[in-house]
Amino acid sequence: MDRLLDGARFGPLYLRQFAIADMVADAIRGGSDVVGHYRVHAFVVMPKHVHLLATPAVALSRLTKSLKGLTGRRANAMLARTGTPFWQEESYDHQVRNDQEFEQIRCYIEGNPVQAGLVTDLEEYRWSSAGSPR
Repeated sequence: MDRLLDGARFGPLYLRQFAIADMVADAIRGGSDVVGHYRVHAFVVMPKHVHLLATPAVALSRLTKSLKGLTGRRANAMLARTGTPFWQEESYDHQVRNDQEFEQIRCYIEGNPVQAGLVTDLEEYRWSSAGSPR
């Protein structure tokens, strides 16, 4: 699915706009640092989707609703859009079962911009936990 999203040439690419991507990345950090809904381990804001590896401190449905609601409202305001949801209704979640799987997922998330050909070095991508202050 990620390969399809990374290679998509049609549909909205709002997350490709620096201001929108910055806002979403800041909200991900804020959900952890300010609100305390989760502990971020890795994240990336790609042009058409977002990955987040986190340990929730609240129910997953509350975490998702809060993060998507906040960023969706802000993004739609920035884009002067009304009446249309910013995010898809559904989200994909997965429970990490062990340390090896955790590390594989973390590396996948932080390496996603390199795999998609957006940068050559993962630290170059500013909308990622690898390219932002930890």
